[in-house]
Amino acid sequence: MRYMLLVYSTQHDAKPEELQAIADGHRAVIDEAHERGLLLACDPLKPTSTATTVRKKDGKPLVSDGPFAETKEHLAGYYILDCQNLDEAVEWAKKIPTGCAGTEGCIEIRPIREMTSPRGPLNHPTTG
Repeated sequence: MRYMLLVYSTQHDAKPEELQAIADGHRAVIDEAHERGLLLACDPLKPTSTATTVRKKDGKPLVSDGPFAETKEHLAGYYILDCQNLDEAVEWAKKIPTGCAGTEGCIEIRPIREMTSPRGPLNHPTTG
């Protein structure tokens, strides 16, 4: 089953050596997951100041700059892993650094619901 591991962090100015240590931690997780054939995708996200939000109001799209809500923690990046079960996904989440912007955050684990069409499952490009 595919799981998305969402990396939440607090935006904070970090020292270059702190950022390097965090990047090294992510690289170690990425390399290990890739070697085991579990890594399907992962990317860091640009700061929330670059975000655009689209929502509907009275049935019409409303486009605004920034995230949808003011919050201290922000979505900093994600991993998509092909794990056997939630327990395995939790073990991977424990390895992922959450200090993406210099302070601790958390990892949210969400199973990915497979989409289907009238012709059958919609295949994910990396899974078949």
